[in-house]
Amino acid sequence: MSVWLPAAPCTPVACVRGTASRTGVPRAVLRLTAVAVLVLAGAALSPLGGRIPAGAVRRWSRTVVRAAGVRVRVTGASAPAAGGVLLVANHISWLDVPLLAGVRPARMLAKAEIRRWPVAGALAVRGGVLFIDRDRLRALPATVERITRVLRSGRAVAVFPEGSTWCGRAQGSFHRAVFQAALDAGALVQPVRIGYRDAAGAVSTAAAFVGDDSLLASLWRVASTRGLVAEVEVLPALAADGHADRRTLAAAAGAGVLDAPRERSSLVPAAVRHGPRGRRRAVGGGRRAGRRRTAARREPAATAIPGNAVTVAPS
Repeated sequence: MSVWLPAAPCTPVACVRGTASRTGVPRAVLRLTAVAVLVLAGAALSPLGGRIPAGAVRRWSRTVVRAAGVRVRVTGASAPAAGGVLLVANHISWLDVPLLAGVRPARMLAKAEIRRWPVAGALAVRGGVLFIDRDRLRALPATVERITRVLRSGRAVAVFPEGSTWCGRAQGSFHRAVFQAALDAGALVQPVRIGYRDAAGAVSTAAAFVGDDSLLASLWRVASTRGLVAEVEVLPALAADGHADRRTLAAAAGAGVLDAPRERSSLVPAAVRHGPRGRRRAVGGGRRAGRRRTAARREPAATAIPGNAVTVAPS
């Protein structure tokens, strides 16, 4: 993996914890079966595209989450129902994708590796996913242009600008490259904050899909967790033309999504700390860490690659 690709320090061993309240195996299997049926039904209907009412897509998306045994709590403003909109959210879980589709149906930006996944790759292509090759820096301008064309056509694009999943108690920062598309298209930016809590109301990492966690393990952990709640807060939309450049636009969107007070995590590996402005800095790590810091200082602005979706949603 290239040293400039977005990465989180979160790992399943250090960060992800299930809950003491777990459901039985038969119920967990039933939940996973219901999710599979709903996803396959959505994939079968995805070629219909815009002919499916947006309200039906939103209901289907939230039903997928509920079928996994996760309650959904939506607060805040309503996302614009029409016109080009760039939806941006923090990234914790594969559940984030249907949750965003429940806010406003959109084409998802996902890493190109998903195209090669068995079954999921074909579903992603049929669902109209926009792929980004994160290993090819020269491909980034073309990706931004594709997003711009979709926004200009009056459709929505959903992106996770952190570029990687985090555990939910720690978080990254919004990389700015994708916000250039909103500026070029004169589109609105719709920030969305996503979080997960347990039955007692505490921040939960049970839904997190981080590091080398397998999708099957994550699916099972979610389906076997009792009382998991997904919180979705739709923040006020931002007019792209009200900002001088993509840096200030990304900062404005990230301020609402990432800077909200939240429970400080003791689960983040001790080798990573957050500075006063939210920057990650390595503690120790020897010569290799020094090389990574040097590479980070040399990173050009255009190498901030957005989008690391782990699944797909219908257009």
